[in-house]
Amino acid sequence: MSRIQSILDKAEREGAVLRTGHFDAPAPLAATVPITIDIDKPAAESRPDRSIVPGPSTAGHSTVSSSSAMLPSTEAMASHFVRLSPLLVAGLAPKSAAAEQYRQLRTRLSHTEGMNNLRTVLVTSPQKGEGKSLTSANLALTMAQELHRKVVLVEADLRKPSMLQLFGLPPGPGLTEYLSGAADAMDVMRFLPDHNLTVIPAGSAATNPAELLGSTAMRRLLDALRTRFDRVILDTPPVLPLADVAVLAPLVDGSLMVVRAGVTPKPAIENALRAFDSSRMLGIVLNDSGLEHDYRYEATRH
Repeated sequence: MSRIQSILDKAEREGAVLRTGHFDAPAPLAATVPITIDIDKPAAESRPDRSIVPGPSTAGHSTVSSSSAMLPSTEAMASHFVRLSPLLVAGLAPKSAAAEQYRQLRTRLSHTEGMNNLRTVLVTSPQKGEGKSLTSANLALTMAQELHRKVVLVEADLRKPSMLQLFGLPPGPGLTEYLSGAADAMDVMRFLPDHNLTVIPAGSAATNPAELLGSTAMRRLLDALRTRFDRVILDTPPVLPLADVAVLAPLVDGSLMVVRAGVTPKPAIENALRAFDSSRMLGIVLNDSGLEHDYRYEATRH
């Protein structure tokens, strides 16, 4: 039996089920809210009030002082008061059962951090339409609710961005413009004071997204974000058949794979997992595992 089969079977067999009420939401995204979590590394005592120490440097990392100078302070960034999509339950309904499941995911990542310095987390999926952007946004909001945590959500999906819609942000320059040298950090970072969250949207369409994401500018940006933020969440394109995730995965501390129950073929999941260093694969988030017109949440540990 394959590892992914074992994970999915365990989720079905041992999941602790919670249900929430129905949320009115656009049909294409509504089915992606439910999650099943599997974090397959041993847990340690979490220390939510502790600042995270940067992990070992990877190729291209610059020093703290030079990286830090690239970014404006939180106080200097323009603030944006936004209207969140109903799908962002972590921000709109933090006491709901739905938001609780994202907190469970946050907690399991904190447990994993006990063994590894987990500052940058990449979120992807094998194919499109499996809920990775919604998971990224809700996870970032949940992390930003932790005391003394500074969180930035980077929309590294330059092909099919959705963060402007989810957060109700106005159009403007984003990651594409920053990486191509057409905008500086002040122009692309949107601080949401009501949610203690910074968002870097994708920006305009890029003709060469893989090249931009694999550029020296992207490495330097991640270095700078590590020095300024406690958590850096990257929403990336699907793994198959694009090269974007392959160039980003070596630059982060860990990755989450989002799959959709009854939709994502198991061969696609296995092929996507092969694109990652197994030591950096944190776990799998299973979406849409519930009943029709209902949200069902199941949390498992492998």
